[in-house]
Amino acid sequence: MQIVMILVPLVLIVVGLGVLLFSWAVKSGQYDDLEGPAHRILYDDDKDMIPEEARVDKKPDDEEEPKS
Repeated sequence: MQIVMILVPLVLIVVGLGVLLFSWAVKSGQYDDLEGPAHRILYDDDKDMIPEEARVDKKPDDEEEPKS
């Protein structure tokens, strides 16, 4: 019975701490944009990370435009 007298206040403190942390997260904007990061992963921004010499979409430097 003595363990209940220790665990009940301990559980109440932990639950209160969880509620405070959750309310702080909501107030600081942690849950404002839930879908943005999920959609951002689909954007193709790999071209900035590929080195110039490894790109396949660039024109070689020695190739010149034909003159008319």
